[in-house]
Amino acid sequence: MSEAAAAEPVIAAEVQSPGQLTAHEIMEREKQYLLQNYGRYPLALDRGKGCYVYDFGGRKHLDLLSGIGVNALGHGHPRIVRVIREQSAKMIHCSNLYYNEYQGKLAERLCRISHLNRAFFCNSGAEAMEGAIKMIRSHGRSITPEKYEIIALENSFHGRTIGAISVTGQPKYRKDFEPLLPGVKFVPVRDDRTLAAAVTENTAGIILEVIQGEGGVHPVCERMLNAARREADRVNALLVFDEIQCGMGRSGFFFAYQQFNPEIMPDVMVTAKPLGVGLPLGVVVANEKAAAAIKIGMHGTTFGGGPLACHVALETLDIIAEMLPAIRQRGDYFRTQLNELCGKFEFVREVRARGLMIGIDLKMPGKQFVTDALAEGLLINCTHDTVLRFLPPFIISEKEIDLAIRILRKLFKKGNGYYKEHLKQQQAAAKALQ
Repeated sequence: MSEAAAAEPVIAAEVQSPGQLTAHEIMEREKQYLLQNYGRYPLALDRGKGCYVYDFGGRKHLDLLSGIGVNALGHGHPRIVRVIREQSAKMIHCSNLYYNEYQGKLAERLCRISHLNRAFFCNSGAEAMEGAIKMIRSHGRSITPEKYEIIALENSFHGRTIGAISVTGQPKYRKDFEPLLPGVKFVPVRDDRTLAAAVTENTAGIILEVIQGEGGVHPVCERMLNAARREADRVNALLVFDEIQCGMGRSGFFFAYQQFNPEIMPDVMVTAKPLGVGLPLGVVVANEKAAAAIKIGMHGTTFGGGPLACHVALETLDIIAEMLPAIRQRGDYFRTQLNELCGKFEFVREVRARGLMIGIDLKMPGKQFVTDALAEGLLINCTHDTVLRFLPPFIISEKEIDLAIRILRKLFKKGNGYYKEHLKQQQAAAKALQ
């Protein structure tokens, strides 16, 4: 969930079937019984098909957020539905005390794609990051007890668990839970000299997203990746690439680091989101040096790597492998259309895109655009306060991209008024400080 708070768009009239709850009843029950930790939008979804979802009023929405990158193959993909149907009738869960048919197959496939050696399956990206942090700590401790420090990037986001937020470079996620893990240093995203200066003999690991997602769709440059690899080698630290959001085909490559020099390899790579296309599944993939840090009994999970999730993930990998050229082509088309549109509006600072991971950086807060888009039947979100984020399903067509552009053009015309009001508020605030 992004940090954007919910607003109140107009909800379509509900069409209620006998015995079916209304959207209002669904929302009120959640407000009464669920922990109120999400800033939800007042939209209750009933079903999905392809690139669209349908609410309880029967209204159709073009889903360009795809479950925050999870539903990368859209909704109801026939090949995924077939595997779920067949495997769920055979076996859903098997304890990791025993072997199942698909965990080893999936591990082999991911190792071959990533050019790493060993995999550990869990349930989410945050859990995968916890596994990577434990690898870092164990690796460092095997050298000396003082070697436990971690270097991470400012503006980063690595998950919601205590370990993951400890290495997340946005204070707003850390402040309510401090003190966190000691020994974490943050450096600017594009400052390889500061990175090099921060690394010492006590550095056990360097962690970075190849493309920062929650931080506003910021690609990390090849120079920074090179520096991270060089400095990790210099002090025998582990280099971890977080591909939870930017991996699994999102950038137009299986993993985003694969678009750079092939010598820039991580020791550990974590990914999740589209891997199970809705079934909880994350993975840590490591080379032999990093994998040696975790021995029998040092780490585990109850649910990770079950036969249903792994069988689905194998099918997902097959589909994504077929789609990589189309992802790059659709991404180029979407970026071109957005650049043409956004160039006409003063309040747009920049369009940033890699494959089908896209951000429009605005010169003002963007949550009103998310609300307006929802009212027009378009699902997007706002991250880092000013960045409209798009994580479309990989199956999106040019026709659906054109529809999104038409809706955005309508929203941006209204945005001219928002921007004028924003400038007035800034000027008033500046005068008040004088």
